[in-house]
Amino acid sequence: MCRIYKCRRFSCPKHHLLVPYLQYIMRAAFATALVSAAVFGVSAAPGLSLSIVTPSSVADVENLSVTAIVKNTGTETLKLLKDPRGVLSSDKTHTFNVANEKGSPEFTGMFVKYSPDHVVKSNNAADFAILAPGQTYELTHSLAGVYNFTNTGAGEFKIDASNVFQYVDASGKLATVEASTQSKKVALSGSLVSTRGLPKIESRSLSKRVSYVGCSSTRQSQIATAVTSANKYVSDATSYLNRISSGTTRYTTWFGAYTSSRASTVRSHFSAIGTDASSTTYDCSTCTSSAFAYVYANQPGRVYLCSAFWSAPNTGTDSKAGTIVHEQSHFTVNGGTQDIVYGQSGAKSLAISNPAQAIQNADSHEYFAENNPAQS
Repeated sequence: MCRIYKCRRFSCPKHHLLVPYLQYIMRAAFATALVSAAVFGVSAAPGLSLSIVTPSSVADVENLSVTAIVKNTGTETLKLLKDPRGVLSSDKTHTFNVANEKGSPEFTGMFVKYSPDHVVKSNNAADFAILAPGQTYELTHSLAGVYNFTNTGAGEFKIDASNVFQYVDASGKLATVEASTQSKKVALSGSLVSTRGLPKIESRSLSKRVSYVGCSSTRQSQIATAVTSANKYVSDATSYLNRISSGTTRYTTWFGAYTSSRASTVRSHFSAIGTDASSTTYDCSTCTSSAFAYVYANQPGRVYLCSAFWSAPNTGTDSKAGTIVHEQSHFTVNGGTQDIVYGQSGAKSLAISNPAQAIQNADSHEYFAENNPAQS
């Protein structure tokens, strides 16, 4: 027995005391493990899998659908955000990466102004997918009206989606989890474009006036005030960009390392936006989601306002005026910015890691224009 325990300083236990001795050791070890878990916060890592399901072939883009199945493969319940760019949302956004050897089809869906921080603070159940361990969330997305395949032609396409999901952790803060996933392929033939699900394209009014659809008098007044502030944001941003010839704190915070070429691109965006906010139709009747607003890039002059817009301040971070600037920057005629990242922290990180993407990110333009807190 002494050889097994390698007892040195203390005498070895008697044979008849061995079992109680082992039980004592095991209880002590278990208690120590519990204390360690409590002290150091040891917990199982969250886990997700994302399955993309498509037919092997489809005749006509009108019939092209993709089903996304998200499964909680971990040991803890996950409260996942339904980011409008992701597979958990039914919004007709740029959810999927679709490509073949000729490139990617033209995206013709919506661009949504969305704030994860606002969603967490509001804590509206409809904005989350809560998955217990082993539970799945399944949603079928129609790609009709979202992608125009005219430029790529028919053929076989690879389809995948972002596998990074945001969730609310035990402390109530935002965290991310990466799902295991694989791409799929589908062969498309027949019709390559569909307008199903898209609003009718209306020509932009040439008159410099704001118009409204389904907006109460109170909301019309709020929009009018925000439009004036948005125009000032754009004017101030344009003047600022015309003055600088090197990196400043304000510029580099939102757009990263300064180059004359990148600065010229940003300047052209604000110059193109100009006072477009004053010749825009604002639709208050269509969107009820927790987003701020959305637009279609090829339909300049029409902005759809959502519920978060109405609770936002007129100016400042994620404001009404800033939202209007954000949405105006999406229009193709104004530069066609994308929703690469959302939120101030995401925009700041993007400026550091990828300035080329930062100058094409809508929130980066909004936060630069809002300049809150103020930077020089």
